[in-house]
Amino acid sequence: MRIEEMIAAVQQELGIEVDGKGGPQTWGAIYGRIVPKPKQGAAPSGTIALADSRSERVIATLLPEAQPFARALVQKAAAVGITIKIISGLRTFAEQNALYEQGRTTEGDIVTKVRGGHSNHNFGIAFDVGVFEGSKYLGESPKYKAVGALGVDLGLEWGGNWKTFHDEPHFQLRPAWAADLSEKQMLAELRSRVDGGVAIYS
Repeated sequence: MRIEEMIAAVQQELGIEVDGKGGPQTWGAIYGRIVPKPKQGAAPSGTIALADSRSERVIATLLPEAQPFARALVQKAAAVGITIKIISGLRTFAEQNALYEQGRTTEGDIVTKVRGGHSNHNFGIAFDVGVFEGSKYLGESPKYKAVGALGVDLGLEWGGNWKTFHDEPHFQLRPAWAADLSEKQMLAELRSRVDGGVAIYS
């Protein structure tokens, strides 16, 4: 049996797209199948130092429950020699809509598939990271995959594991009440909670 056939058989068993290539979706599915999941929404344990000032400005926009996860990811990446900064956090619905129009009705590349109210960024439970070498931002780097694995290990959901729109810089913290909900169902409940003045995370 050739390696491509073995990978295709593993992909079939995991219920993911079968292409015979061992990319991030395949490795993420393998990891998810064999590594025990941490308790959803359990804050990282131990002392978590503040991140760099740029990251802290963004972290301050996140819900208090999500903040320690962002800081812990910066620390875990640094511990393996990868410098990351938190570069995007909470977005208003208007900011999300403006991003959605980018590459559609305004100049630039398409950077999101969703309008305001349909992104976890709109609720303070999602953030994006940037990988840096010195002061140089790396929009693309294999280091994002390593950071993705670190985030998953913390209990975060990683956009690099998504099946349709791979978003390697993206991480989000799923509330415990949403553990068995689809992404669409969770977002509908988040919008309902905002409209009803109900706490998002608890």
